[in-house]
Parts: sequence; structure tokens; C-alpha cells
Amino acid sequence: MSLTSLIDVIFLLLLFFMLSSTFSQFSEVTLTTAGAGHARSPDTPPIFVQLRANSLRVNAREVTLDALPATLGPLMGDGESRALISTSADVSAQRLTDLLLALRGAAGLSVQVLVPS
Repeated sequence: MSLTSLIDVIFLLLLFFMLSSTFSQFSEVTLTTAGAGHARSPDTPPIFVQLRANSLRVNAREVTLDALPATLGPLMGDGESRALISTSADVSAQRLTDLLLALRGAAGLSVQVLVPS
């Protein structure tokens, strides 16, 4: 086997792996500390979001991730609102990220994730 054919095989393998790999678009989720949030109106009660592996509840009402923006609209009021997210131990990081991305679209909503004890 000559050196030229070995280089050809390596090039073909490299080309195959480059073309067969998937390219994922990663999204960025900004996290802030609790003290970095904006002041909110004391008239607006917080919105309680319970995230489980197979369910999502907003103020004890079962909703889907797609219906979340429509559910949050009437609860937010006029000014700034705060969402408190409670997760269970079986929630994956991807599920929490999907929820945070859905909540990012709500204007005037500050999000705080509660750590399970």
C-alpha cells in the first residue's frame, strides 16, 4: 500500500464525517442573579410555574409549552411581572431550557428558578 492511497482514504473518511455530521443551532439563555432583577409592582402577584418531566402547570393549571404565551398574557398585568419556576428532580436540562426560551418571549417578565431542596 502506498502513501498516496492512504492519504486518499484519510481524505475520503474526513469528507464523509464532515458531510454526515449534523449541525445544531445552540441558543443562548441569559441567567441573572436574584438581586439583579428589576423592581416590580407590589400589586402584581408572582406567577407560579411548576415544571415536571411530563407536565407543565401555571398557577396550578395544566398547560402545554405551546400555549404558555397565551396563558401568561392575562396573568402579567400592565407592568413588570415575576415568574417563579419550581422544578422536580426528574426534569432534564433541555426541558428547563425549552421553558426558559418560551418565557423569554414575554415582555416585562422576570424569571426566577427555585432550586429543589
